[in-house]
Amino acid sequence: MQGKARKIVQAILYETIAVLCVAPVLSWAFDAGMAHSTVLSLILSAVALAWNMFYNWAFEYWEARQAQRRRTLWRRFVHALGFEGGLVLILLPVVAGWLQISLWAALLTNLALFLFFFVYAFVFQWAFDRLFDVPDSAREPA
Repeated sequence: MQGKARKIVQAILYETIAVLCVAPVLSWAFDAGMAHSTVLSLILSAVALAWNMFYNWAFEYWEARQAQRRRTLWRRFVHALGFEGGLVLILLPVVAGWLQISLWAALLTNLALFLFFFVYAFVFQWAFDRLFDVPDSAREPA
């Protein structure tokens, strides 16, 4: 699977699993109802979905122009770090506003989510590439 179809399937599958993991944890951690936490998870997911589409487009644009295009362990690490690090910053005001907490508390919350999602992003993308093969950007030129 390549192109837009690959990006759409990857992003939707990634975010669906994320919502199923995050909503119950937020509900428990902030003693908020599941409905409140699920709505927040869906908002976070929608923002992350938009970021995912942009970030993966930009990353694959960069990757396709590299002399060595294989997805090495280091490249996967950089990909996950860039995606999740950018998302932490983007979601900071969303988390603070929705949970009515300080920016500092929101940053700590985002960092906790970052730890989970850093590992999740790495494992998910590796598994997705194993199931659907790597994108053209990660293939050596013929």
